[in-house]
Amino acid sequence: MVFLGTGTSVGVPMIGCGCAVCTSDDPRNNRTRCSVLLGLPEGNLLIDTTPDLRTQLLRERIGVVHAVAFTHEHADHIFGLDDLRLFQFYLGGPVPLYCEPRVEERIRRSFDYAFAEPVSPHTGSVPRLEIRTIGDVSFDLLGARVTPIRIEHGTLGVLGFRVGKVAYCTDVSNIPDASWPLLAGLDVLVLGALRHKPHLTHFSLQQAIAAGQRAAARRVLFTHMSHDLEHATTCATLPEGMALAYDGLRVPLT
Repeated sequence: MVFLGTGTSVGVPMIGCGCAVCTSDDPRNNRTRCSVLLGLPEGNLLIDTTPDLRTQLLRERIGVVHAVAFTHEHADHIFGLDDLRLFQFYLGGPVPLYCEPRVEERIRRSFDYAFAEPVSPHTGSVPRLEIRTIGDVSFDLLGARVTPIRIEHGTLGVLGFRVGKVAYCTDVSNIPDASWPLLAGLDVLVLGALRHKPHLTHFSLQQAIAAGQRAAARRVLFTHMSHDLEHATTCATLPEGMALAYDGLRVPLT
């Protein structure tokens, strides 16, 4: 699992901000928009297409994406979708997108040119995409079993994902009772942790710590962080087995 981005919807540093984190020399405080890539037995699964996608893939020297799964439809999670256009050549066909019907509707509306008929004769001028609808049922993808996890992002129902003993739940403010069994027995749990203060649609750091302790994963990593959380000083305060993730962090899948 490669952390492509660990920042909020505006990233860190924030435009126009001169705070200590936004001007930090520690590269771990430089956070692009939130996404991970999972290296599965039969290819690379990208979770969300951020506006920073091209830069993220080049930075991590990732040459191909075989499929994409979406957590939800907010701009910082879908607006890099056009950067998938090259992969139609590498895959020899459309890039499969796994998402809920509501997310599909937003993608088709925001990227209508990618679904226009007749198909553009200029190969590569638009991404070729194949949407595959998912819900709460596990599915097989690229040689692995992927389990959607129902979580809440304020009043919006969104998805986390579990593959093996690793689970990824960004943009979360509540985990429903029915979803907790899906977080049992994890080696690695990734949770969103926006800032120290409470927020209507995201876990605060303390809420994320409490959720990580309840899940009892062997390792808990936090993502989707604002400039409120300085990497080194915040990590020094965390319970054993917990840490802030950072762009470029690589974690073995188990």
